Amino acid sequence: MSQVETRFIFITGGVVSSLGKGIAAASIGRLLRSRGFSVQIQKFDPYINVDPGTMSPYQHGEVFVTEDGAETDLDLGHYERFTDANASRASNVTAGGIYNSVIRRERRGDYLGATVQVVPHITDEIKQRIRVVADSSDVDFVITEIGGTVGDIESLPFLEAIRQFPVEVGRRRCMFIHLTLVPYIGHAGELKTKPTQHSVNELRRIGINPDMVLCRSESVLSTEIRKKIALFASLPVNAIISAYDVADVYSCPLTFHEQGVDDFILAEHFGIDAPAPDLDSWKAFVDRAASLTAEVRIAIVGKYVRLEDAYLSVAEALRHSGIHHGCRVKIEWVDSETVGEPQVDALLRGVDGILIPGGFGGRGFEGKIAAARIARESGIPYLGVCLGMHVAVSEFARHVAGMPGANSTEMDPETPYPVIDLLPEQREIADMGGTMRLGADPVKIHPDTRAHAAYGESVVYERHRHRYEVNNHLRKRLESAGLVFSGTTPDERLVEITELPRDVHPFYVASQFHPEFKSRPGRPSPLFREFVGAAEAHRRARLDEQAVAPDGEITAAQFG
Repeated sequence: MSQVETRFIFITGGVVSSLGKGIAAASIGRLLRSRGFSVQIQKFDPYINVDPGTMSPYQHGEVFVTEDGAETDLDLGHYERFTDANASRASNVTAGGIYNSVIRRERRGDYLGATVQVVPHITDEIKQRIRVVADSSDVDFVITEIGGTVGDIESLPFLEAIRQFPVEVGRRRCMFIHLTLVPYIGHAGELKTKPTQHSVNELRRIGINPDMVLCRSESVLSTEIRKKIALFASLPVNAIISAYDVADVYSCPLTFHEQGVDDFILAEHFGIDAPAPDLDSWKAFVDRAASLTAEVRIAIVGKYVRLEDAYLSVAEALRHSGIHHGCRVKIEWVDSETVGEPQVDALLRGVDGILIPGGFGGRGFEGKIAAARIARESGIPYLGVCLGMHVAVSEFARHVAGMPGANSTEMDPETPYPVIDLLPEQREIADMGGTMRLGADPVKIHPDTRAHAAYGESVVYERHRHRYEVNNHLRKRLESAGLVFSGTTPDERLVEITELPRDVHPFYVASQFHPEFKSRPGRPSPLFREFVGAAEAHRRARLDEQAVAPDGEITAAQFG
């Protein structure tokens, strides 16, 4: 085991999914970090996919990419943003990955002819994945979130594994926290605790006795309700926590602290004497977010906009940047397949910034090209991310560099000007999962560019998730037409950032990497920060123009 005496916290869920186990795990992680402890959080997902890399965003939301190149569940984004600790490929474990590993071992003969079973072979593999996080990180706490709900067939091997885990490391080093629902029944006019009672009983039937129950509800639970739940859960009242709805998820650690969650975990359960939490900067961030009055409008043009979680980290990076600049970011979600319709184009021309995020496939690509052209020709700040850079390069090639029909070979294999193309080493790859350029790579930032002004460094590390790159055979032609390649790989073989000069456009920047994955509350991604700053400047300039009539008279706009 780890050199430090790592403690293990397991978070399970009951009644229904989507109650917010990820936010609960992240909030507890934040509280433990605020009290001086090192924390790693991991997510166990019960689906058979090896990872979410090949899953539709409509099924799963965004794929979050770690520093070491793992394609993971979006909850890992919450973990990183709340704890400011980088996750790894060990931080997301799926049933598919577990079974795949065990089957490969069986095929190699590692089990010496034994009959391979769920218990002990699958459960042993699950327990080993918990130990890996503790051993590799040498951390004080490992928080493990179990996906799904108690009673799901898919989750049973994971629940059995964590039931066994205290036998091996000691019960005093383990804690079980159960998140459940206390619904309000409108026609009855009261909260109902019965779902929570049943959920706790189901967990007990498996052999796990929760040490704390987090009760999701619309409003704060009364002491009477908490006492009733405590009675049926055989727990003290201060172990029943009201996880009520809040306007801002970043306030969850503060509401947990107010109810003594961190004190109960450290002092009462683990018997640890810890310093008082340092939550001043976190509270200042939450208070600043709540006090914003100015609003900047950013259009996100994509093809998965019907599910906002598909672009969760992008939205969070925009929010972090808005708070940094003292403005609320209002996102206008624009389906790229609707660009070209008069009302959509009018909307795009009226926003303060246009962002085209990452994605795959040709659906809606021409709409993104049109949106990028609107941003370039109208002087609207533009940020492209991954596919958004391919869009910007293709649009510039067509309409500025004299390359009609220029495109990515992902969208048009027969394009006369393949400005975006596969790397030679990617051409023979048939498998889709985990075969892209993934994870953090060094990016060389060229001097006297917007990118260098944003980062203030010559080399940075950013996370990637893509196969296609700017075609080196056409780079010089694009540069001669005015496109600036302000970031490259250190050997300058691959383009990492493109931009238009300051005297051509107020802000037109695109990156091959995904800067949103490293954005944090209080420390936004540099490219997102500068983009939102440019959008705010665009908003102010537009208001100034509206405030003064053509004859110089003051208009009603100045008076609200």
